[in-house]
Amino acid sequence: MRRPRGEPGSRAPRPTEGATCAGPGESWSPSPNSMLRVLLSAQASAARLSGLLLLPPVQTCCLGPSKWGDRPSRGGPHTGPVQGLQRLLEQARSPGELLRWLGQNPTKVRTHHYPVALRRLGQLLGSRPQPPPVEQATLQDLSQLIIRNCPSFDIHTIHVCLHLAALLGFPSDGPLVCALERERRFRLPPKPPPPLQPVLRGGQRLEAALSCPRFLRHPQQHLIRSLAEARPEELTPHVMVLLAQHLARHRLREPQLLEAIAHFLVVQEAQLSSKVVQKLVLPFGRLNYLPLEQQFMPCLERILAREAGVAPLATVNILMSLCQLRCLPFRALHFVFSPGFISHISGTPHALIVRRYLSLLDTAVELELPGYRGPRLPRRQQVPIFPQPLITDRARCKYSHKDIVAEGLRQLLGEEKYRQDLTVPPGYCTDFLLCVSSSGAVLPVRTQDPFLPYPPRSRSRGQAASQPTTRDPAQRVVLMLRERWHFCRDGRVLLGSRALRERHLGLMGYQLLPLPFEELESQRGLPQLKSYLRQKLQALGLRWGPEGG
Repeated sequence: MRRPRGEPGSRAPRPTEGATCAGPGESWSPSPNSMLRVLLSAQASAARLSGLLLLPPVQTCCLGPSKWGDRPSRGGPHTGPVQGLQRLLEQARSPGELLRWLGQNPTKVRTHHYPVALRRLGQLLGSRPQPPPVEQATLQDLSQLIIRNCPSFDIHTIHVCLHLAALLGFPSDGPLVCALERERRFRLPPKPPPPLQPVLRGGQRLEAALSCPRFLRHPQQHLIRSLAEARPEELTPHVMVLLAQHLARHRLREPQLLEAIAHFLVVQEAQLSSKVVQKLVLPFGRLNYLPLEQQFMPCLERILAREAGVAPLATVNILMSLCQLRCLPFRALHFVFSPGFISHISGTPHALIVRRYLSLLDTAVELELPGYRGPRLPRRQQVPIFPQPLITDRARCKYSHKDIVAEGLRQLLGEEKYRQDLTVPPGYCTDFLLCVSSSGAVLPVRTQDPFLPYPPRSRSRGQAASQPTTRDPAQRVVLMLRERWHFCRDGRVLLGSRALRERHLGLMGYQLLPLPFEELESQRGLPQLKSYLRQKLQALGLRWGPEGG
């Protein structure tokens, strides 16, 4: 095939002084051959250029015709001067010949020819260990051609040229890359202006922090900063309720925030209804935190006395939080156990949940308030407190250690010597229950009554509430799983409901054997877990198997 002759006057103009290109690690200099000499030297890295060989040949059809008229002719993909020049570029045998085809035929050069030339140049430089130097054609000539014509490139051609220029070693702050980057940015769609952010003050910042997606990662810092910047009059009941609910939901036992809620409750006592107060006191019981605010309990007692007959469910909810804190006021108990209150709630939609809470309050009175002499919940009104595992345990059952502990006990003791998920009076669900003789032998559960009597038989009015009251020849040992979600977020303090259950089971006479999540998580496999359970049971003096009877 005859090569087209260079057209008269079509020779590429010489680059201007100071616009030369430099290789990797070099600065720009007036020398016309600096960039090419570095790339053609024996020390040039072929690995950098090998990426060029992984790109498919850049063809007119893959780049697509641009809006500046570089459409293929009707004679087919390899006919016409435009396609002929592309084939000449793809078959060039040296960098000098490659650059000569571009410089001598400016009227035939289209935008897609420049990435073809860059790719072919990379192939030539990467295919020869020590390519011979060229005469006058340099990478500066190619870069100047691309800089001069890049305003007519489409965005795809610009991206290809940027990629190839990086592989060839053009510096990121050099004229070629800067010109291509400038054209790339010019073609990007304009960004819409950011929406104007409203000026948030005090309580509004706190409310926004509670709604922020990043809040879960750094909750305390956001809240403490917002509370510190808020003025007292900006802390509305709605904002403080949001704060209380968030602390309770995410088990955040943050003393500064809880004290702020307690202080707000005391200061705003006259303006708060019991329906708002029940939400404000919720985190204190759930997080097992009794505030240092001295007026906290007197304030709640006054609110209960004022609002008890207005909102029965809110009243019982407040007492439930105080029950977890072991701070039940006698006056409020007199009111909720009165026949009038019980008769009033019997016909309401929330009668069952109120009766369940009243049953728990009656249990707390029986076990923890020996000095109480007021009315009690009638036996016919009592219902099981927690007849099944709590919702949090059911929701996280796939993360629980209960199944593997059950299998370890089955292999260690046998299925007949323990009961799982047994609910004992007055309605507490136990994880695992063992019946043990006075000599320490683990007995088959079917031969024993697994329940201890409730109320405890031997309780006397002067007996301390912290001492077990049942004296039965056969002991009942309850293995209590202490999972990670049974604790506040810091992992050291049991949640109020968990502490209440363990406290009441202990007061009823059950011997508790806690199994903390840190110890369970450290066991690798069932053999280690069985060894761990054996050590725990033997530490209590328990025996089983042939030697244990």
